[in-house]
Order: sequence, then C-alpha cells, then structure tokens
Amino acid sequence: MIMPRGSDQLLLPVNPLFVAATLAAALLIEMLPVGRHPGSPDLLAVVLVFWIVHQPQRVGVGLGFLFGLLTDVHSGAVLGQHALAYSMLGYFAIMIHRRLLWFPVVEQALQILPLFVAAHAVSLLARLASGGMFPGWWLLVAPVAEALLWPLVSWLLLAPQRRPPDPDENRPL
Repeated sequence: MIMPRGSDQLLLPVNPLFVAATLAAALLIEMLPVGRHPGSPDLLAVVLVFWIVHQPQRVGVGLGFLFGLLTDVHSGAVLGQHALAYSMLGYFAIMIHRRLLWFPVVEQALQILPLFVAAHAVSLLARLASGGMFPGWWLLVAPVAEALLWPLVSWLLLAPQRRPPDPDENRPL
C-alpha cells in the first residue's frame, strides 16, 4: 500500500502470513488467563480494525465474525456478543478506510474512537439483554485505551513494510 500524503517512504506489500500471525497473536493475548477487567483494552479488536483498514481485500467482516465467535466461546460470554461487535467494527472500518488513511496516525485514532465506543456499547447491550450484569463504569475506559493503542499498533504492524526494497543509493525512490 502506498501512503497517500505526508509519508516519507513507500510501503512494501504486506505478507499475508504476517497478517494471519498478528491476528493469531492478538487472539492468543486475549486468551491469556490474566483475568478480564472491564476497562482493559481489547487488543484483538484493535489489530482486527487495523488490518481491515489497511488490507480490506484480505481481512473483512467475516473474519471479524469468526474471531468474535472464538472470543465468545473462550470467554464464556453470550454466543454472538463479540461476534456482533467485531462484525460491526469490520463493517464501519471498511466504510471509512479510504478516508482514514489520509490522516496522520493520531487523527486516525480520534476517528477510530467512535467505532470502539459503538462496539463496546453493542457488546454491553447484548450482555444486558441476555440477563447479564452491568460490568461497571470502567467499561468507558476501554475504548479510550484502544484508541490510545492505535498509534503503537500502527507503528508495529507497518514496520515490516518499511524496510527498503533495494539498498541501491543511486535509485531515486
């Protein structure tokens, strides 16, 4: 993918195995048995939205639904709670992906924040509709933490694409 404006270098194409590995690593990190606090960010959602925005032809709503079902089964949540939230995240991320890439990373995080808020709201409504308890007001911290993670995740996941394609000093690009 070529960065539209304000970028200092061209990016190499992403390796599909790298996309799969980062999504699998984010899923495994979410499955770590460290306890789940309502205010903790959902790293899988951040990585999923990142790849949907940067590689919409490879990662989409269906993969978000699949990862949501895996998260539901692992966490013992209402079946479909995370699947619905991740599918919604995927849909809205695909809707804004062309516009989002024109902004710097910090402004991207500000534009992604409403998506994360909506995903947590949908997940909370699904939980409450099935008779679950309200997890507390710490839930409002999670989307903000996910938006704050966006620049770090962007920098880490775009790093393999930034290596020089040819170390020739006489080449203009």
